Amino acid sequence: MSKQSSLVVLLAEDDPDDRMLIAEAWEESGLRHPLHIVEHGEAVMDYLYRRGPYAALREMPLPGLILLDLNMPRKDGWEVLKEMKADPRLRPIPVVVLTTSKEEEDIYRSYDLGVNSFIVKPVTFNALVQMIRGLGAYWFEMAKIPVVWCGE
Repeated sequence: MSKQSSLVVLLAEDDPDDRMLIAEAWEESGLRHPLHIVEHGEAVMDYLYRRGPYAALREMPLPGLILLDLNMPRKDGWEVLKEMKADPRLRPIPVVVLTTSKEEEDIYRSYDLGVNSFIVKPVTFNALVQMIRGLGAYWFEMAKIPVVWCGE
């Protein structure tokens, strides 16, 4: 198995129903990449810096892709983006905003903070599966993702 095919995708989503639907759609889409889910922005940063409950992951590469909700408790998606893009070790990790917002201001602000893509969450399960398949096709078949390690 190549390093590229073993990359984990980190989903940051605070809504339990959305977490469940995205996880089911991930399974349905047939993607082989493991999906790890955290519920708030502080957990995203703990996962990336391998702190607390994620310390045992130090020898594993960081996520190959982050699916980031903007409106989360403890630390919102904006704060996560600012912190990630300010850290040279985390900056190369592709981030896809996955949100319910269609606001132009949110789109511009996300790209200004360094997001790689901005996607509005689909409203039906079938559309969600199709969106995830498209994400997988682009990020894991067409694009080349850097393998980033915590200690680098």
